[in-house]
Amino acid sequence: MSRDAPGWLRFGTLFAGLLFLALPLPTPFDSLRPHLLALALAYWALEAPGRGAMAVAWTAGLLADVVGGTLLGEQALRMAVLVFLVQRFRAQLRFFPLWQQSAAVGLLLLNDLALMASIRLVAGAGLPGWGPMLAPLVGLLVWPWWFLLLDALRLRHRERGGR
Repeated sequence: MSRDAPGWLRFGTLFAGLLFLALPLPTPFDSLRPHLLALALAYWALEAPGRGAMAVAWTAGLLADVVGGTLLGEQALRMAVLVFLVQRFRAQLRFFPLWQQSAAVGLLLLNDLALMASIRLVAGAGLPGWGPMLAPLVGLLVWPWWFLLLDALRLRHRERGGR
């Protein structure tokens, strides 16, 4: 992984994504919860890729399975696939304008939703309701702000000389 991003920032954003997953929200707003863990993993795979990205995605996904109470390995597989796709198309995604990058992230989150539905269908849990269908749209709208926030934090750290 690159040296310009401190470990505390990486793992802090992943922890924030896990914390946001566990945060209780009122029922109408629960379906509008953006998948911040997926957005954090996508950001780090896009801006500071490295060898351990897949292992970090798998581990973060397993923790999300435990925190969210989902089938063990479901989110781990989903996060690993997400990071793989971001790394595969990294060269194109990095040079998209922010609005196109946001649309691409929305499509990645839609792919994540399809993977979740497939896993749950195979596991016998049935298809999710209409609520989770809004999550990729919310992620698409949150991505520009999330990207700008993490980019500002990462660049601030680099300007300080990595202290």
